[in-house]
Amino acid sequence: MSSLIDGRPARATVLAEPTLSLSGDPLDARLPLALLEAVKAIDTPEEELDTELVHELRNKRLGLSDTVYQQIRRYSDAVRSRQRVAFDEVLALARLIGRRPDADLAFREAGRRWARSYVGTVSGLQRSVARSLPSLIGRPIALRLLRKLSRRYLDGVLVRQGSALLLDVASPLSADAGPRAAGCGLYEAAFREALLLLADTDGAIEHVMCRSRGDRHCQWRAEWRRR
Repeated sequence: MSSLIDGRPARATVLAEPTLSLSGDPLDARLPLALLEAVKAIDTPEEELDTELVHELRNKRLGLSDTVYQQIRRYSDAVRSRQRVAFDEVLALARLIGRRPDADLAFREAGRRWARSYVGTVSGLQRSVARSLPSLIGRPIALRLLRKLSRRYLDGVLVRQGSALLLDVASPLSADAGPRAAGCGLYEAAFREALLLLADTDGAIEHVMCRSRGDRHCQWRAEWRRR
């Protein structure tokens, strides 16, 4: 899998080696699964192709390779059996994706998929209550769920400051995965999607602190109001 990046040999893309020291406990398999499913979706042609061309694309595009299909099955099984994946394994996958020319797109698509998956662990009744009840009742429920999910899946701390929410992640595994903090789009997109699904909030999110810029942790700020 590491020998191909978006249809070109890995050696064709020359980037500086990651410089951050990132570590953590084993991760829920929903994260690597979302990363690979995003790459697969991006690399899959929209139009139908003949058999010969499909075979050629599988050899050139990471998301269509047999290795990725096998890993998707493996991570899907891990999600069902609640098995976690080593941090270093997911870190290596994120850094591989970060070498793609469309890394920002891939990480943001993965973030949305990741959030939809972990928000799906919340019962339908709780999600409905958090979104549909008047703010006085529904917002505290949504905030409690968001805090729990942020801690469980993003290894982050979510706090409210007035009309804003701050998500703080000490060691986001994609912090150095791409140029210009592209890897941080994974967490930003997941944060935005979770807010939309649980609180019907769809506003701008500001990346106020970033490990790749020399800060001690990554932090995102979102407005805490309904659409």
